[in-house]
Amino acid sequence: MAGPAQFWVDALPTLLRGALLTLQVSALAIALAAAVGVAVAAARTAPLPPLRWLGAAYVEVFRNTPLLVQIFFVFFGLPRVGLRLSPFQSGLLALSLYTAAYNAEVFRAGLEAVPRGLREAAAALGLSGWQRFRHVVLPVAVRISLPALGNNFVALVKNSSLVSAIGMVELTFVARDLEAWTFRSFEVYGMATLLYLALVLLLVWALRNVESRALAYLRVRDR
Repeated sequence: MAGPAQFWVDALPTLLRGALLTLQVSALAIALAAAVGVAVAAARTAPLPPLRWLGAAYVEVFRNTPLLVQIFFVFFGLPRVGLRLSPFQSGLLALSLYTAAYNAEVFRAGLEAVPRGLREAAAALGLSGWQRFRHVVLPVAVRISLPALGNNFVALVKNSSLVSAIGMVELTFVARDLEAWTFRSFEVYGMATLLYLALVLLLVWALRNVESRALAYLRVRDR
């Protein structure tokens, strides 16, 4: 039997392939969850009551049901109504919709924190409602929301391990499969833990850079 060091060398390429898929699905889900979160937050702060009700219903449903159940519903339930998705597509959709519900509340708080005087100044310049939202309100709201969004995105990366339950060959699936073949639980799950830690630290570093750049940009605009 190979020693721990040799086993790590042999197993690392296999685990890295799983980590690459984890990185791919997490990156796509982060982008989709951010876009859907903005849309739902805009609906929740809209002047039309039906839009606010729809936005609130979305948030309550997805925040108050387990993510694993949502993953199973997308993968096993939707084919019953004619929508069949691959494990990757199912995992991506479930992760995106689940995280978007949390992002929506973060963005809503950010939108409500934008100073009213800034909105009035944009209106006085003759900007349309969409132009005010896109060029004035949203950039400030995003800057306010970045720290909390970072927490949601880190949670998304960790929650991506749940898609192994529907057969997506990401890091957790690969680690579980490798452990079943080798019975080297300590080495396999230790390496998987370190790889997840590396992914999360990489994301935290990227988010800090984005936050610092956004802050610098807003300071330039305020001058």
